[in-house]
Amino acid sequence: MFELKKGCLYVVATPIGNLSDLSPRARDVLAQVDLICAEDTRHTRQLLNAVGLEKSLLALHEHNESERVAQILAQLQAGKSLALVSDAGTPLISDPGYRLVRELRAAGIVISPVPGPCAAIAALSVAGIASDRFSFEGFLPHKASARRERLQGLAGEARTLVFYESSHRIEECLADMRAAFGDGREAVLAREITKLFETVLDGTLASIADTVAADANQRKGEFVLVIAGAPEDENAALREGRRLYAKLVEVLKPSQAAKIAADLSGASRKDLYGGE
Repeated sequence: MFELKKGCLYVVATPIGNLSDLSPRARDVLAQVDLICAEDTRHTRQLLNAVGLEKSLLALHEHNESERVAQILAQLQAGKSLALVSDAGTPLISDPGYRLVRELRAAGIVISPVPGPCAAIAALSVAGIASDRFSFEGFLPHKASARRERLQGLAGEARTLVFYESSHRIEECLADMRAAFGDGREAVLAREITKLFETVLDGTLASIADTVAADANQRKGEFVLVIAGAPEDENAALREGRRLYAKLVEVLKPSQAAKIAADLSGASRKDLYGGE
């Protein structure tokens, strides 16, 4: 067991499903810090109980993060060592903590990472889709119009795209991705990573959407979507056609939307929509 730095905030990654993924160093840090800042204290208490630890916890979530900064800063300036954890995975990655870390760094506090599980990286590592360049997009907007607009803006992105999604929006999300990126775009859907019912579906957006629609079990749990980037040689007409199609299909039948988008962009109607 190593000695902690005084007045340091440790950003500690915790398991995303399998408790065995908590690293020995992470457990040592959690055992030694004076206080653990947790997104959900009940959830973190369960983790601590599972690894035989009993610690003081302070709730830090999106609704109180700004209010907690002064309190946490004071403890660190007094020489205490603290840890920051989220409910699962690496803090700040689609989780609270950004404002806290930013303010503490501005105040001269040392911030030290304790690396470990991250659902986005875990999914990317098994996807078999180019991982040398990727863009992590986190959760898409809840409202359909905002979600579609975000996806339309990413339709021509050449880097691999990584998204998080929840069970009650996964079907809508896949439908919107098909409209924005095309049915044939290569993709991987990783579900319940490291958990008992972990599944990794690969194929095209269309085939994955069909599998999810046909099997209720594939609509349960937590999801990571890995989407191949737009081909580097994809021509401008096709990119514009897909952008127009994604907008038009919101108000027209797919076949009508494809025809108009093809006429306006010069792209092939078949490339935009495979139906008759």
